[in-house]
Amino acid sequence: MPYKHAALVALLSASLAAGSAFALPASAASLPPQAKDPPAKPDPPAKSDPPKSAKHPQAELFTIHIEVTAGDKNKPVDSASVYVRFKEDPDSKSDKLTEMDLKTSAEGKVRVPYVPKGRILIQVVAEHWKTYGKWFDLTEDDQVFKIHLAPPPHWY
Repeated sequence: MPYKHAALVALLSASLAAGSAFALPASAASLPPQAKDPPAKPDPPAKSDPPKSAKHPQAELFTIHIEVTAGDKNKPVDSASVYVRFKEDPDSKSDKLTEMDLKTSAEGKVRVPYVPKGRILIQVVAEHWKTYGKWFDLTEDDQVFKIHLAPPPHWY
């Protein structure tokens, strides 16, 4: 089985020869240190006005935070389904609502970006808890909505 070793030696020598073709030229090694460093990142832009909707530039878009707890001990509810419904264009006469479906984290929290200012419907559905739904007025960015779920009614 000497041909296996010969093939292995040929493969290794070919890969070494190919690797030397990709070595840096001597001129790159002699560059000053500042030329090798990547360019510095620009400073992040200062926080300005809230983003605007692409379809309706007059509508301000906000981020909201929803915290879901349940029971007498106010324990956070993990993996609860959170539905946020709102009119994409508040000036529209149509009753059509845009819907976002999200799940809460282990801490019972969910972050909802790009919600236009105005009335929003928040609904929460969690296993072993009564379903929750209520209309809220969204007036400011990073507004926090605390929702407490009640135990389900007993069916006899």
